[in-house]
Amino acid sequence: MESQAVVIAIVGTLGVGAQWIAWRTGWPAIVLMLAAGFIAGPITGLIDPEAAFGDMLDPMISVGVALILFEGGLSLDLRELRHSGKAVIRLATVGVLIGWALGSLAGFYIAGLVWPVAVLFGGILIVTGPTVVIPLLRQANIQTRPNSILKWEGIVNDPTGALCAVIAYEYFRRVNEFPDATLVDVVPPLIISAVLAGLVGYGAARLIAFLFPRGAIPEYLKVPVLFTVVIAVFVLTNQIEHEAGLVAVTVMGITLANRDVASIRSIHPFKENVAILLVSGIFILLSSSLKWEELTYLQTSYRPLLFLLALLFFVRPATVLLSLIGTDVPWNERLFVAWIAPRGIVLVAISGLFALRLGDLGIEGGQLLIGLSFAVVVITVIAHGFTINIVAKWLGVKGTSRPGLLIVGSTPWTIALAKQMETVKTPVMIVDSSWQSLSAARREGLPFYHGEILNEATEHNLDLSPFQVLVAATENEAYNALVCNEFAHEIGRDSVYQLGEDSEGDDRHALPESIRGRALFEDGFGVTDVNERQRQGWVFKKTKLSDAFVFDDAVEILPDSAAMLLLVRETGTLRFFTHAAKPEPRPGDTIITFAPTRLKTAEESQRKPTLGAPKAELS
Repeated sequence: MESQAVVIAIVGTLGVGAQWIAWRTGWPAIVLMLAAGFIAGPITGLIDPEAAFGDMLDPMISVGVALILFEGGLSLDLRELRHSGKAVIRLATVGVLIGWALGSLAGFYIAGLVWPVAVLFGGILIVTGPTVVIPLLRQANIQTRPNSILKWEGIVNDPTGALCAVIAYEYFRRVNEFPDATLVDVVPPLIISAVLAGLVGYGAARLIAFLFPRGAIPEYLKVPVLFTVVIAVFVLTNQIEHEAGLVAVTVMGITLANRDVASIRSIHPFKENVAILLVSGIFILLSSSLKWEELTYLQTSYRPLLFLLALLFFVRPATVLLSLIGTDVPWNERLFVAWIAPRGIVLVAISGLFALRLGDLGIEGGQLLIGLSFAVVVITVIAHGFTINIVAKWLGVKGTSRPGLLIVGSTPWTIALAKQMETVKTPVMIVDSSWQSLSAARREGLPFYHGEILNEATEHNLDLSPFQVLVAATENEAYNALVCNEFAHEIGRDSVYQLGEDSEGDDRHALPESIRGRALFEDGFGVTDVNERQRQGWVFKKTKLSDAFVFDDAVEILPDSAAMLLLVRETGTLRFFTHAAKPEPRPGDTIITFAPTRLKTAEESQRKPTLGAPKAELS
C-alpha cells in the first residue's frame, strides 16, 4: 500500500509538473509527459506501475480513458458542425475506411507485420487522440474550422478505432475457431453491439438531463452522480462487447453537451480539472510501464522507421486529402489537417490489450504492437507537437498572434478604449446585447458582436480563442462581476477585469472579491467615475517608452490626476495597473493612460529642457 501511494504521488507530481513546464515554455505538454514517464520508468527505474498496481493497472487506465472521452464529448456541440460538419462526417466514414486500408498495407509491406497483426493495428491507427490533439490546439491558437475538424475527428474516431480493432480481432478469433467464418458472420453482431452501447449511453444522458433540472439530485451530489453513472455505463456496455463502452461514454457526453442542462455547464471547470489530471496520470503510467525488451524490434530493424515515415508522410495525408475531395474546405486547411494527427492514450492502451490476446490465439508478432505503438505515439507527438505552430503559420490557418482584448459593454468609454487599443495593434471585440448601444461601435468601424455574452449560444457564434483578456465595463457593476466570474475559469482569474474598486473583506455592502474581476486602475474607478471624467474631457493617451525615455519621464509629463490603465509589451501582451498589482515597465512598452487633455508644461513638471533631451512619443 505504501509503495502504491508513493507511485501515485510521483505520477501526480510528474504529470502536473510537465503541464506547468509546458505552460511556462510553450512546449507541447504531451512530449514533456512522455519524457517524464520514460525517465521515471525504463531509464531510472524510479517507478514500476505494473509492480505497484498489478492487475488493477489496466482497469484504472480503462476507466481513465472512458472519463476522458466523456469529458471530450461534453465539449462537442452539434452547432459547431456548421463550420466543419461535412468534413467531419467524411473523416469519420470514408476516412476511417481509407485510413484502415492504408495503415494495414503499410503495416504488412513496410513494418513487416503478419496480416492479422497488420490489419488489427491499421484499425487502431485510425485514432488521433483527443488527449493529445486538444491540448495542442489550445496552445497553438488555430482558426475555427480546422480546429473544429481536428477536435471532432479526435473524439469521434477514438471509439471508432477501438471498434475497428475489435472487429479485426473477433474476425481472426472466429476464423481461428471456425476456418469457414466470413466477415458477414463477424461484423453485423459487432455493429449491433456498438449501436446498443450507444443507445445505453444516450439513455443515460437523457436520464441525467431529466433528473438534474428537477431537483431529483441535490447540487452537492450532481458531480459524483454524473461520474459514477459514466463509469457504470462504461462497465455495463463493455459486458455487451469489449471496448463498446468507449462508444457509450462518447455518445453520453455528446448528448449531454447538446441538451439544455444548466447543471452540466456549471461542472465544466471541475470536469476539465479531472481531465487534466487523468491525461497527465495515464500518460506517465503508460510511458513508465514500458520495458526495454519491448523495444527490441525497434532497435534491430530499419522497418519501424520506414513505417513511421510512411505513416507521417503518406498514410495520414492520403487519408485526409482523399476523404475531403468535393468538400468546401480550402486547400490550406486540408493540408494542415492532413499533417496534424498525433496519437495518444487509446492507441497505446488498445495495442497493449490486443498484443496479449493475439498471442493467446497463437498469432505471432502481436508482441511487436507494444513497442511499435509507443514509437508511433512518440514520433507523432514530437513531429506534430513541435511543428504545429510553424505549419499553421506557413499555411495561414493560425489565429491572431497578438493577445486580444474582449470588451463587454458598448459605452462611450469602451468605444474610446477600443479605438486606442487598435492604434497599438491589439485585436479588440466589443460585445453588447443592445443593438442601439452598439451603434457607436458600428460608426467607428470597430469589431463587435451583438448578443448576450452569458448566453451559451455565444460560445458557438463568437470565437473567444484570440482574446486573452476580458474587460467588463457596462453601466451595471454587478453584471460586470457576473461576467467576470463566468469567464474566470476559461480566461483566467487574473485576466478578467471590471470597473469599480475591490471591496474589503469586511464590507458587507459590496460584492466579494471572489466573484468579481480585478479592478481597473490603481484608484479603482467605477462606472460613474469614468463617465464623469469623460464628460470633463478626459481621453486615452499612449506613451511609448524607450531606453532614452523611461517610465519616470512619462510620469513627469502627465497630469497629476492621470490614471494609468495598462501597458502593452512589444509582443502584444497586456498588463493592467490595479490597486493590487503594478507591472514593471520596460523599454519598448506602450503605456495607455486615461487623463485630462492638457499635459504638464516644462515648468509644471519641474524639468529644464536641454539640447537633445528625449521627447515622448505620446498621442
